[in-house]
Amino acid sequence: MPKTAKAEETVKGTDEQLVVKAKRRNQMEVSSGGQLGALGTKRGLDVPFNIRSYSSSLILNQQSQTLGEVLENDPSVRTTYGYGNFSEMFVIRGFVLNGDDISINGLYGITPRQLVAPQLFDQVQVLNGASAFLNGAAPSGSAIGGNINLMFKHAENTPITRITGDYTSTAMGGGAIDVGRRFGRDKAFGFRLNVAGRSGQTAIDDEKRHSVALGADFDWHNDNTRISVDMNYENQGVDWGRPDVFLGSGVTQVPNAPSTRKNYGQPWTYNDLKYMFGMLNIEHDLSKHITLYGAFGGMGSDEKGNYSSFTVNDGRTGDGTYGSMYVPYVQTSESTRAGVRAHFDTGPVKHEINAGGSGLWSETDTAYAMAWGTTASGNLYRPVYSPALEQNYVGGDIDNPQRKSDTRLFSLFFSDTMTFWKDRIALTAGFRYQNMRINGYDYNTTALTSHYDQGAITPVVGLVVHPTRHTALYFNRIEGLSQGPTASGSNIVNLGQIYPPYQSVQYEVGAKYEMGRFSANLAFFQTSQPNSYTEPYGNSGASIFRNDGMQRNRGAELNINGQIIPGLRFNGGATLIDANLRRTAQGTDDGHSAIGVPNYTINGNLEYDLPFLKGGTVVGRVVNTGKQWVNTANTMHLPVWTRFDLAMRYTFAVQHKPITMRFGVDNIANSRYWASSFNGYLLQGQPRTFKFSVTADL
Repeated sequence: MPKTAKAEETVKGTDEQLVVKAKRRNQMEVSSGGQLGALGTKRGLDVPFNIRSYSSSLILNQQSQTLGEVLENDPSVRTTYGYGNFSEMFVIRGFVLNGDDISINGLYGITPRQLVAPQLFDQVQVLNGASAFLNGAAPSGSAIGGNINLMFKHAENTPITRITGDYTSTAMGGGAIDVGRRFGRDKAFGFRLNVAGRSGQTAIDDEKRHSVALGADFDWHNDNTRISVDMNYENQGVDWGRPDVFLGSGVTQVPNAPSTRKNYGQPWTYNDLKYMFGMLNIEHDLSKHITLYGAFGGMGSDEKGNYSSFTVNDGRTGDGTYGSMYVPYVQTSESTRAGVRAHFDTGPVKHEINAGGSGLWSETDTAYAMAWGTTASGNLYRPVYSPALEQNYVGGDIDNPQRKSDTRLFSLFFSDTMTFWKDRIALTAGFRYQNMRINGYDYNTTALTSHYDQGAITPVVGLVVHPTRHTALYFNRIEGLSQGPTASGSNIVNLGQIYPPYQSVQYEVGAKYEMGRFSANLAFFQTSQPNSYTEPYGNSGASIFRNDGMQRNRGAELNINGQIIPGLRFNGGATLIDANLRRTAQGTDDGHSAIGVPNYTINGNLEYDLPFLKGGTVVGRVVNTGKQWVNTANTMHLPVWTRFDLAMRYTFAVQHKPITMRFGVDNIANSRYWASSFNGYLLQGQPRTFKFSVTADL
């Protein structure tokens, strides 16, 4: 008996040590690895892809209020706005990622479309590169250069009751509550509640924003089964927001950026965004070698907004005009996936088989009312605030919008990851068959106006070689997938011709290093994306629609994350991109650079724990973005811009309970600059912004 008791004590002691180490690793703010769709959740060192995860502690400590602010930490991502609205879009490896194509736990179609409240999520994961095999085709056809995946918060073994209050200049206040508990036998049941809100004026003159987010997450597990249910609500809005700036056809120079606080938007502009979304996840182990899994998610959105973009007609004086458009937008989406993951050996080779399918159903109801033939005069540097323009041209029923489009995406996938030579080499090969059915309907009659029904097979090959336990060399060939075009335009000889889906091809090689709390990744990539154009057809005066164009993005990226020495942490890196246009219409723009793609980007975040003040940490960040062309002729470009941020936080105990105070300043030099020219319109960088928050763990 004593011998048995001693053995039990040894095992118990070993378990406690493992728990402590795991908890310490979970506190890392940036980690390598994440959810890779068809392949499941993987460690970064073991996969032939570049993926990073930004944790909820980073979101809290950096006081991030939007998804774009979280991704200011990533050197391969830049944020811009949607066309004529205030939605966030992301540029990864020189290609756009629309808000419609951000996934949650690998599911497309269930993420708030325009603005996302990051307080609801445990991780924000960034995958660099195409992902058609991993996740399937994205609903709106983006995600060619990379993907963003969000993971809901769930209860952990350590109970949490956290209250946060915050203030942002000029006059925005808010707060958040985060409560998590596990209970029942073996703590099998978990509950996590997150409530966050914020409202007031931003650092831009007269711009007001509000945000409310509510998330309730439940989970249960036993030895073989894991089930989670996540239900969420989000309401966000912008009043008198500062818009994008368009350049008129006769503009030959980029206007200087106005004062950082200047608001050249119109006072009657706004948007109001409401979303209900959630998902159910189930995993069951049939044996230690076979796991079945399934997920189902849905989203209902109700958006409306009165928008007004400013078009500059004189780049020197800043004179221009305003338009006006009101858009209601209602969307319902359901998304699902199911599959099996099996492990087995064939002699010296280990296999991981992944097989399954996915489906997405989405319907969009929308309409519009716009000021047709009427504009208001204004100036970029001396704004003119005019009464709301009469919206005299209406499409559809703006009070009860009807169906405008529906999307049906179905896919089947299979892959085999073979590991051999004492787990030093892993070869992944697989494919996904994707079918895309997309219909368009008339605004007024709801009659079918377009029908697209095409399929494609997207293969993947990936290789990982581990020279040592802490290093890896990798290669991948993977594709992106989006809807192919239908020939359209006036006087087109092949009008209505339907083309198969665009298959963008990516090649990537790289090296990784991980040791303890430090990781680094160096990658070289090339992605070729097909595109289309029209050109004259003979001497008839007609044109022909061709599907022969291409944009080829080549580049290199370096990511470094983790602890350099005790008390000093770094997160950041650099990306170099050559976004080259090839096979353009009549060769006019061959060899030119794509619009809005910086030739380089650099991010650096440095944290230092003060040795003379226990619990004190200072933080510095630099964001540097290279030249961006504004037009395909490459005659106008944005200058290089750099932004500096500083922050400090201090954690202390009151009655054995930690309290953290944070103070930060974004754009401390109040630099004025155009941050993006993606799609040919300009987005101005944010002014100097002060942030303060206090968090108490009860």
